[in-house]
Amino acid sequence: MALTIPAYCELCPRRCGADRRVATGRCGAGNTLRAARAALHRWEEPCISGEDPERGSGTVFFCGCTLGCVFCQNASISHGGEGKDITPERLAEIFAELQAAGAYNINLVTPTQYLPWITEALSLCGRQLTIPVLYNTGGYERVETLRQLAGKVQIYLPDLKYYASELSARYSAAPDYFAVASLALREMFRQVGAVRFDENGILQGGMVVRHLVLPGAHKDSLRLLDWLAGEFSPGEIRMSLMSQYTPPAGITIKELQRPVFTYEYRKVCDRAAELGFLGYTQERCSADAAYTPPFDGTGL
Repeated sequence: MALTIPAYCELCPRRCGADRRVATGRCGAGNTLRAARAALHRWEEPCISGEDPERGSGTVFFCGCTLGCVFCQNASISHGGEGKDITPERLAEIFAELQAAGAYNINLVTPTQYLPWITEALSLCGRQLTIPVLYNTGGYERVETLRQLAGKVQIYLPDLKYYASELSARYSAAPDYFAVASLALREMFRQVGAVRFDENGILQGGMVVRHLVLPGAHKDSLRLLDWLAGEFSPGEIRMSLMSQYTPPAGITIKELQRPVFTYEYRKVCDRAAELGFLGYTQERCSADAAYTPPFDGTGL
């Protein structure tokens, strides 16, 4: 397929209208595909990265971001512009190299701003790519854009960050976050269906919903869990409840200047168990910036 660079970009819910042929969008992406790292990653959920120390999730970290949360742990690439320009042809080669290295999946991290480049790379791979493609996103996605991925993506790994528009406006300048993300998650599930695993417990298809519990916002987390339980059968998806919030250096928002308290996180985990969700929780030691990989151009 021929690469078509958006002349009026509406890939994400911001719909900023940038002519990506000559300018950058609100996300920071322009007329080239830009990434910061491509390597086996062993710090995803066990069903994604596995337990084998020689294998992992074949993760490609893309630059820029359509959401732009103030507490982003990958800020150097999502906000800071670090990264390297690559072609769709090179991206297709990277997918093949990761598969050959033992990747359980191709994990596309914050990919939406580069969707035309990514779909071209997947087309170039064709049937040579035999492992699942995983779409790792902040959840702030247009249904119209997601529909372009039907049949190309087998696993969705969305965040579901906020229920209250006050929080999403304050932390991500997106007061419509929940209204948009709730529709997006329905579309993701429509495409991939209930979770499916191989004989070793590695995810082959379906949706894992991540939620990062934020300091002072555990009641918002409880509302999200209640909504999810009303939309999806708890056994059809997996939940990943994260306690790893780490206050970024220099953040000025007072309530975000501390980690999550244990009791806040425990209340959210307890509610998930009451609702019957299966999935993953984190040890409190996960709240450590050391879990962020180096964005040094590895694998590009």
